Amino acid sequence: MIRPVRTAVFPVGGLGTRFLPATKAMPKEMLPVVDKPLIQYAVEEAQAAGIEEFIFVTGRGKHAIEDHFDRSYELEDVLRERDKTDMLEAINSWMPKAGAVSYTRQMEPQGLGHAVRCAKALVGDEPFAVLLADDLILSPRGCLVEMVEAYNKVGGNMIAAMDVPQEHTRRYGIVKPGKDEDKLVEVKGLVEKPNPADAPSRTAVIGRYILQPSVFDHIDAVERGAGGEIQLTDALARMIGEVPFHGLRFSGTRYDCGDKVGFLHANIAFALHRQDMRKDAAAIIREISKTL
Repeated sequence: MIRPVRTAVFPVGGLGTRFLPATKAMPKEMLPVVDKPLIQYAVEEAQAAGIEEFIFVTGRGKHAIEDHFDRSYELEDVLRERDKTDMLEAINSWMPKAGAVSYTRQMEPQGLGHAVRCAKALVGDEPFAVLLADDLILSPRGCLVEMVEAYNKVGGNMIAAMDVPQEHTRRYGIVKPGKDEDKLVEVKGLVEKPNPADAPSRTAVIGRYILQPSVFDHIDAVERGAGGEIQLTDALARMIGEVPFHGLRFSGTRYDCGDKVGFLHANIAFALHRQDMRKDAAAIIREISKTL
């Protein structure tokens, strides 16, 4: 029996050093793409996939995230007095239900595997999703929506996957592929950030996961890996053969918003995608391009 995915974990404890000084006092997950912070895009994607419980693994200085997922009665009163019903809708329509959001602290940054392990007590004994807000995906349906639909057919563990240039394999967890059919690729092995010459494929792990709760035991058992951190990829590699394991080549485009150029790219792409901004954004791009 394939158990449903109702819980999502959002690791948001990182320091965001690549965006200093902007992230000195503001969490990187609160950086806006057009008019919404990165973390809100991730939560809305999870909601669209049927997620009911939202767990944030935070760190020091992340209070702005908690405030964002709370009611602001003073602001609501001002908007109501000014008859700004559209803005009221914009700040409230996507909010998770009361009691659906939980927070736990990652006391020190020790890698993605460690961040996921910090959520064990809140996740319990159920399959769960993990979403990295840095990986922003512009998709007609939502990456996690596609993953949940595929998971409901095959079960086990699942990662979002995309093919990257050979020279970029050193930046990702890379899949050793088995059966490769349609959008699903069987995961026969995983290697964290291999040298391009040693990479088993060009199929990379992107920041969306559906995991079985037994992953916590494997995280506890792994030693520190690449970068001296506890790598989630290493724990997942130990589960191969224990449960079905697939990668889903999702629809849409992924933007690496942990990188300044990728973040700029996302802002441009999302502005061009919006009906209310497309014309003006295109005009600005044309105007700037004439000066180059």
